[in-house]
Amino acid sequence: MSLGSALTRPARYAALVAGAVPVLCFPSAGLGALAWVCLVPGLLLMQRAPGAREAAVRGWWFGAGFILTAMYWLVPSIGPGLLPLAVLFGALQAAVGLAVWVLLRPPLTARRALAALVVVPAVWVTTEFARSWHALGGPWALLGATQWQHPAVLALASVGGIWLVSAAVVAANTAVTVLLCARRRPVRALAACAVVAVLLAGPLLFALRTQPSPDRFATVALVQPGVVADAGDRLDAGVRATAALAGQPLDLVVWGESSTTADLDRDRATLATLRGLSAATGARLLAGEDARKADGRISKDTVLIGPEGIEDRYRKIRLVPFGEYIPLRPALGWIAGVSRAAGENRAPGSAFHVLPATDRSGAPLPVGALICFESAFPDMSRAAVDEGARVLVYQSSTSTFQHTWAPEQHVSLGALRAAETGRPVVQASLTGVSAAFDAQGRELARLGTDRSGTLTVRLALVAPSARTVYDRIGDVVPVTAVAVTALAGALALRRPRRRPAAGTGPTTPVAGADQSTVPAR
Repeated sequence: MSLGSALTRPARYAALVAGAVPVLCFPSAGLGALAWVCLVPGLLLMQRAPGAREAAVRGWWFGAGFILTAMYWLVPSIGPGLLPLAVLFGALQAAVGLAVWVLLRPPLTARRALAALVVVPAVWVTTEFARSWHALGGPWALLGATQWQHPAVLALASVGGIWLVSAAVVAANTAVTVLLCARRRPVRALAACAVVAVLLAGPLLFALRTQPSPDRFATVALVQPGVVADAGDRLDAGVRATAALAGQPLDLVVWGESSTTADLDRDRATLATLRGLSAATGARLLAGEDARKADGRISKDTVLIGPEGIEDRYRKIRLVPFGEYIPLRPALGWIAGVSRAAGENRAPGSAFHVLPATDRSGAPLPVGALICFESAFPDMSRAAVDEGARVLVYQSSTSTFQHTWAPEQHVSLGALRAAETGRPVVQASLTGVSAAFDAQGRELARLGTDRSGTLTVRLALVAPSARTVYDRIGDVVPVTAVAVTALAGALALRRPRRRPAAGTGPTTPVAGADQSTVPAR
């Protein structure tokens, strides 16, 4: 097949457009309820492909359309690099197209429909798990994140993480596709029961589970300077906003990522100012440091500051590809010349650790402080809980993407991390969105991108020993999905091909027919 003919197939362009539909379920469009049927147009295109190869290609185009739309806001950072990124990640969805075609092509039986309800979600979660590897960019725009505003559905995340939410959404879409494709009444009844079961699973779990009672409370203030381009002016805005908090009963003050470009290990004047703010407010201060250190390299740190000075710091270990470093810089460094990609690589930290903050009474208040993009990684939040974190804090700066969907997509991840870990989550952003979520993922308060100032919230803290199922078992769901995908692939490869009966040969192709789809007799 020539390239020209491959690019002139309307069904493939339809798959590309269908890939954009799920993005409407994410912030800012926020049509979360649409997620339960948003994949159906794409799945139907894959199911109706004339052959396995074409189904895989349509899955690929669907995936590319999804990535192009979900991550369009990356254009300022990576420029034309978004297109090969979409092609690369879109290729993962070819496996979804193949699974849909193998299991849902006519005549659709109950056995294959039931297999599809297990295998298709498993393949989807496997593709999400694969592209969530940090070296490939990280877990952004996972389908489960579309449910961030629905705490009842997020109860699934407390058991299997965001992966289980994604699997549930894909299972519902698969069941709806079966309803539309099946001709036999028992098969349609099976699909209808599956839809009902999936839709009720989260709410039933939410209603039946016992939520740990809080054993204490903490009052946290988030500082959002707003759009301030100059680093010195930004620091001054943060200082003024924090000073205005004096007299309030605070336990912790959180600044955003890159809230100061001073090396606080060497800039004594700036450190003295921040020490004074901690003393005046009676609360520990978490500052975001984005500075060139004594070794000449730039790093991003969260610095815990008390009245006596720096008490601890955490250096960001998972950097944003292209935004904070360029992978394979000798080969891809040219991207920095045509975009806002990092001019030089930031220095990553070596390990994560909880910061040993204390509240205004001096009682321990261990903080799991993560920086910006790290809020996308479920394993990092679990690591914080394992180390005893009572509250998860995310510092962010999305000013480069201020008028895109990125800030809303970013802050929504806090709801997922809260539901997964059973810990309250706060996010302080330089330019918004700053927000707070309770331990079930319910939003408590927010400052949008159109505002500046401070946001004070009282958080209910559960006992350090409290653990969700996901805290205990970790990524069992995606690992199981990989195993199911591998098993399904192995069974498909071992399936014997039908041979023509003795003494017969293939039929003569019908004029004008696609010979690849004409069966041998």
